Amino acid sequence: MRLTYHRGTILVKGEYSIPNTKWDPRSGCYRSQALHYRDIIEYLKDSNIHYEDQVLDLVPCPELSCSPQLREYQQQAVDQWMKQKRGFIVMPTGSGKTILAVKIIEAVNAPAFIVVPTLDLVRQWKEVLQVFGIPIGEYTGERKDVQPITVSTYDSAYINAETLGNRFKLLIFDEVHHLPAEGYRQIAEMFASPFRLGLTATYEREDGLHKEFSRLIGGKICEITPDELAGRYLSEYETEKILVELTENEQKEYERYQEIFSRFLISRHIKLRSPADFQKIVMRSGYDPAAREAILARNKAERIAFNSQKKIETIQGLLNKENRTIIFTRYNDMVYEISKRFFIPCITYKTDTEEREETFTRFKQGRYPALVSSQVLDEGVDVPEANVGIIVSGTGSNREYIQRLGRLLRPRENKKAILYELVTKGTKETRTSYRRKR
Repeated sequence: MRLTYHRGTILVKGEYSIPNTKWDPRSGCYRSQALHYRDIIEYLKDSNIHYEDQVLDLVPCPELSCSPQLREYQQQAVDQWMKQKRGFIVMPTGSGKTILAVKIIEAVNAPAFIVVPTLDLVRQWKEVLQVFGIPIGEYTGERKDVQPITVSTYDSAYINAETLGNRFKLLIFDEVHHLPAEGYRQIAEMFASPFRLGLTATYEREDGLHKEFSRLIGGKICEITPDELAGRYLSEYETEKILVELTENEQKEYERYQEIFSRFLISRHIKLRSPADFQKIVMRSGYDPAAREAILARNKAERIAFNSQKKIETIQGLLNKENRTIIFTRYNDMVYEISKRFFIPCITYKTDTEEREETFTRFKQGRYPALVSSQVLDEGVDVPEANVGIIVSGTGSNREYIQRLGRLLRPRENKKAILYELVTKGTKETRTSYRRKR
């Protein structure tokens, strides 16, 4: 048997039909996703089938060593992962997932490819990886530099997977909850890397695709919650829900739009039991004007609840120049309204890198006591100075809630964090709040 790598797949030439392969008449041999490389090798060895392996063409790599020491819980996670050299680890923001990965790279002592969601995280990872004392590669839209340890974004890794897929022995996915998305999962499928590690603060997805993790990188190795580390390795924290009411005019508008949506459900005999049921209505809106009107009405009702004026008044009472506060909202129009009302700098997807870095610097220095943002601060941001969070609005995602809490948990001396959640009473936002904290 002879195994070779070809554009994200493994060509298997020989006399045997083996698991995870299909006959490809174009190439005259069996073919498999590169994902199954490790399983194919193990099957051939267990079956005492002689084979010639020409799959991996690894980037030349020096001896890898670094000095950071691990905490007890980090070392236990590394030891568990090393037993299988596959799987993902769930740890809260600020608990040292990156350093844990650095020690796994040292233990594997082979070329490693790290995939992250944003350019900000590419820069953060490259800075931490300097502990190895070797050039760190970057494979992004800005730079194409392959080194023994290379950091890439999900987008660039997806586009270039078929050419990079046999160059690295260890494949690491940071914020691994992104991986099961359509397109991104092909990174894992087209890389032959036999060793795989996923890192995240919370792996569940509302669409249920987290079930793909076992196939793409292996199962869950361990999970550590914020409560297990709070007060010792992370800041102590508390959460508080604050209920607010709609104004009289907001209440009338909310009920009017909700009535439009409810009448549509009744007229079409539709019951919403899951997100999938709602997606069917969204698809139906492409050809059914009534469905489109219902969706638009529901969205308007949601925005009224999420952006109610009483929340603005509540924010005013929570702001304190002695604290460093991050305000989270779902919609950019609320971001801009809060920013103008309280003279608070805002960060959205439109904020360029230079302005974002300057804003963070001034926030850390205390020159800005507060920041307001939509969803761009939910992950990949290191602001240990922040000790107060205010969720003005968000989705029903448990992952989003944990990520926002995580922005406050990085430890500082005598720090105790608090996360406020503003919820509009008598609206469907109460159900949204329940879902994200269930």
